[in-house]
Amino acid sequence: MSATPPESRTERRTRVTVLVALAANLVIAVAKAVGGLVAGSPALLSEAAHSVADSLNEVFLLAALRRSRRPADRRHPFGYGKERYFWSLLAAVGIFVMGGCFSFFQGFQALTGGGEEEFTGYVAGLVVLVVALLAEGASLLRALYQVRRQGGGADGMRDPALRTVVAEDGTAVLGVTLAITGMALHMVTGQAVWEASASLAIGALLVYVAYRLGRDARDQLIGEAADPRASGRIRALLEAQPEIDSVEALLTMKTGLDSALVAARVDLMPGLDSERVEEVAVRIKRSICSTVPEADQVFLDVTDRYAREAHESPAATGERGGA
Repeated sequence: MSATPPESRTERRTRVTVLVALAANLVIAVAKAVGGLVAGSPALLSEAAHSVADSLNEVFLLAALRRSRRPADRRHPFGYGKERYFWSLLAAVGIFVMGGCFSFFQGFQALTGGGEEEFTGYVAGLVVLVVALLAEGASLLRALYQVRRQGGGADGMRDPALRTVVAEDGTAVLGVTLAITGMALHMVTGQAVWEASASLAIGALLVYVAYRLGRDARDQLIGEAADPRASGRIRALLEAQPEIDSVEALLTMKTGLDSALVAARVDLMPGLDSERVEEVAVRIKRSICSTVPEADQVFLDVTDRYAREAHESPAATGERGGA
């Protein structure tokens, strides 16, 4: 059995980013929960649930980073790269169930609860949220810094673990801001509807983020094609080969963060013997792998179009039928 490949520099940076987010969320979750219980604040309790959900999701992402590095084996000949997408999908479900649903519950309870308005502990709760805002902001800056180091934009966000951390931290900063606004307006106006609205807005935000993350993970789990630019380079390389008459089909599929499967059906120029065909196929596979490093599995179906057309022609079919 092959040994697990060594962890790359990018993977180490991603793991550190996830660990930083996990540590921040664990501390913040405890502080928010205590502050929410003391103040009786639905917005603060919603944010506590949000941080608990984020902490659990970071555990999922750490599992994804570790398990996706396992080498290919007999049962999984294309490796375990898609583990990242599976655990990212679980993280999205966790955000929806633990964070979004609890926030909706707190918001509806605050709207229908009524009762006497008490603001005991609200100042302490606001202090907790300000500290949480600073901690979440620091974690978000760390994640964005890594995205920039990895090329920024779509290239920097290819890793589903890093993408999830950025989404969680960005949502956390916005969620804390909503909670602070709701609590402050509740204290100023005496109207619980402001804080209830903040909880409902946090819930809606979490559900939206969970949907987006879950949709991305679903696309990659069911067999998303490789990057169009990579597919374009492969097609251009195939069409530039003097021995290839035409490229009949080119199929790609991501099998992991930095791995992809490539399957192509090409028609060769007439007159090539079997030894020459084998030599051309080997050369083309090596060229694809060097041009697109993530193409670690390449399958070529090479045929002679003219021989195939002659074989499939009505005359040839009639001759075979009358033999």
